[in-house]
Amino acid sequence: MSDALTLPAESRERAGKGASRALRREGRVPAVIYGGKEDPHSIHVEAKLLTQQLGTGHFMNSIVMIEVDGKSVRTLPKDVAFHPVSTRPMHVDFLRLAKDAKVDVNVPVVFVNEEASPGLKKGGVLNVVRHELELVCEADKIPAEIQIDVTGLDVGDSIHISHVALPQGSVSKIEDRDFTIATIVAPSALKKAEGEAAAEGGSDEAASADGGDAGEGEATEEGGEE
Repeated sequence: MSDALTLPAESRERAGKGASRALRREGRVPAVIYGGKEDPHSIHVEAKLLTQQLGTGHFMNSIVMIEVDGKSVRTLPKDVAFHPVSTRPMHVDFLRLAKDAKVDVNVPVVFVNEEASPGLKKGGVLNVVRHELELVCEADKIPAEIQIDVTGLDVGDSIHISHVALPQGSVSKIEDRDFTIATIVAPSALKKAEGEAAAEGGSDEAASADGGDAGEGEATEEGGEE
């Protein structure tokens, strides 16, 4: 499970573009906490600390405890708006979580034991179709990543969601199909070599066939001369 993060915040008394611009000039980022059958709560957080937490790589699937007005509010980040040029965070939406809440999250996939895959050892390539899995998780059991073991997989093998043992408290959000996560494919060089070998084999067969026909013709002509 991803470690819980703590983010100090202050309530926002004023809303609107002008107030938000003023906060950003002061090194703050406007944000809102919503959900949980409560009214939305407008807040602002320190831009530097938010940027550090975004840099962890698992901010969007971590529980974030927001400390505001002397209370700790349990939340899950749902959206971060970035500046189109500088990419600095401009606004954040946090979903307020009840203790027994279930949430939709995108969890990164990590492949392990690649050295134990016959297909990869012979030069095959791991073609990743989905780098993240859409999961429905219990809020206090959000996994930091999903590890997929490729031991024993050969060229042509595929990994589907049905092959993955999801952690307790997590299920796939997509339930109507057994979707592909990754496949092991032959590299282009190997495909080219196989194609050339097949072409050479076909040429040899053709040559043998031509030689056989020529021999039969010669025997017939000799027989005719006699």
